[in-house]
Amino acid sequence: MFRLVKILGGRINQAEPVFLSATAGEAYQIGEALTLVGGALTKCPATVAPAFICGMDCAAATEEGRLLVVYPVAHDMIFECPVTASPVSLAEGDQVTLSEDAMGVTATTAGGVATLWNLAGADEADDKIYVKF
Repeated sequence: MFRLVKILGGRINQAEPVFLSATAGEAYQIGEALTLVGGALTKCPATVAPAFICGMDCAAATEEGRLLVVYPVAHDMIFECPVTASPVSLAEGDQVTLSEDAMGVTATTAGGVATLWNLAGADEADDKIYVKF
């Protein structure tokens, strides 16, 4: 999951929530990277930078229009998240793709959208690292 840990130059590390429509039939998890498609929220593909981070768990809605609490992503936000593969070949500043479940990042740099801010000593899959978008 993407967890906000710092807003660069900010006095507090708390983003302002907004409420946006869910996509019918899609379930959501807190900390999931999301984007808007056709006016509704959906899971971010690997090579699309997220516009929002989900702020609540939500079972699949049966109809369009169910509102979700989400947090807009800004360029000055630093997130902690897991990496799905060993990051030993990566360096700070590299751009990596989002994981398939949109809850972390991969060690793939081709088409990357998340900039590695700090590897935090990570050397194995599922270790936590810090990224920004």
